[in-house]
Amino acid sequence: MKLSREAIKTAMVQWESAWNEHDIDGVMSLFHEDVFFDHWHGTTVKGKAALRQAWAPWLANHGEFRFTTEDLFIDEVEQKVLYRWLFEWPSLERGFEGKPEKRRGVDVIYFQDGKIIQKLTYSKTTVEIDGKRVRFFAKSE
Repeated sequence: MKLSREAIKTAMVQWESAWNEHDIDGVMSLFHEDVFFDHWHGTTVKGKAALRQAWAPWLANHGEFRFTTEDLFIDEVEQKVLYRWLFEWPSLERGFEGKPEKRRGVDVIYFQDGKIIQKLTYSKTTVEIDGKRVRFFAKSE
């Protein structure tokens, strides 16, 4: 099943809304069972159940965030989206904890059978915290 351009756009609006409402069920409803997620910091997750398990605690514990669409490119034929976003939340960066942070990035999203099958996330290496540009710190694991 291929989605029309309008259906893809509607799905992306619903998806961003679910994120901003911190609604894990709404977020997960748009993912394919075999989804592959590649996070900007290098973590990868395969499968809808594993992705839910990875995201549920984060959604529950970081309730003051908000995504805003800055640009959305939709390729109906290839069922792909380039979603450029602004992410705002209380910073977790060392020395800036709790201060207002703005982070920009891009998601490359692939649809299959009407659901998101792949989500590749890229983020700038600088963020704006409390009105100043700051290079964020890499956390070692």
